[in-house]
Amino acid sequence: MQQHTWPGTHATTAVVLPGTGSDANFADRAFRPALTGAGITVIAVDPDPRRVVGSYRDAMDAAADRHGPIVVGGVSIGAAVALAWALDHPDRTVAVLAALPAWTGTPTDTPAAGSALFTAARLRADGLDAVTAEMAASSPPWLAAELTRSWRSQWPDLPSALEEAAHYRAPDLDDLARLDVPVGIAAAVDDAVHPLTVAKEWATVLPNAALSELTLDEVGADPGVLGRASLSAAVALSGRSDSSR
Repeated sequence: MQQHTWPGTHATTAVVLPGTGSDANFADRAFRPALTGAGITVIAVDPDPRRVVGSYRDAMDAAADRHGPIVVGGVSIGAAVALAWALDHPDRTVAVLAALPAWTGTPTDTPAAGSALFTAARLRADGLDAVTAEMAASSPPWLAAELTRSWRSQWPDLPSALEEAAHYRAPDLDDLARLDVPVGIAAAVDDAVHPLTVAKEWATVLPNAALSELTLDEVGADPGVLGRASLSAAVALSGRSDSSR
């Protein structure tokens, strides 16, 4: 397996954040193999479903306080929160690993936000077991297994967590344009909930970003592909940036 390290400033720790309704288990499997190969300790965060974004930001603050500059990363809303934290703390951020970004700026009319709000309403109306069964019947087996586990772990606060995520304002274009740390982006070409167009927009507007494309089947077979793709892009950017100084 190819291993990656950053030239120059080297992080010892990475904090990785799950997507909406997901958990630390998936985030860990998505990012740990690649980051461990780079000699980086991984902290995968389980969201507090009563305050998802706050719990994510607390975890990044604590890691940076303890370990110095860190790598931050995440999936979907986790990627957006990691990017927003990096904007607030560029001197504490070595790189951002952004997997499956869902929207830029406000989430109005986006597929991911709409899906989260719909699911939250169904959960409130019909309960966890019924909605989980419907989800599993209409999802790929790997995704059904992931969400069945993570949804149950966040119940009964899961609807609130989904609603919080659906109203989260991600960094907008002006925000993206002022973040100069390396950002490695991984996006699926066939993911309707996390459109490839969003990832391409991020890669175009961010001053120091690169995009790797993959498929949902690849993610289902091995979530670690998300970490490898985003890390590889970020390492290449970091090397380019160091050599230009």
